[in-house]
Amino acid sequence: MANKTGYVWHLRRVMADRGMFQTTDLIAPLAERGAKLSREQVYRLVTGTPERLNLAVLAALCDILDCSVGDLIEPRTSATPTSAKTSSSPEPPERLRPRRARILPEPGQ
Repeated sequence: MANKTGYVWHLRRVMADRGMFQTTDLIAPLAERGAKLSREQVYRLVTGTPERLNLAVLAALCDILDCSVGDLIEPRTSATPTSAKTSSSPEPPERLRPRRARILPEPGQ
């Protein structure tokens, strides 16, 4: 079995623990710390799980919410079954083949 590493993003819960219930509550404090994000970016940061996160933004969030990185990000490791073939070599991608063109005679010929 191979291990797959992921994480759980707890920003919304940490905000609620601090009495912050609106995503717009973060816009001004982030801007004061040099992390200027739009309203939409802050909304996605709070309501979703970010794939990428600027370390300056992460440090600003920890400062604003008076928490550590571990309070915001919980690492998770899950075991995934591997194929019965060889576990060291990845499966080759499925080959795509072009479809043969069908040429029809023009009408009236």
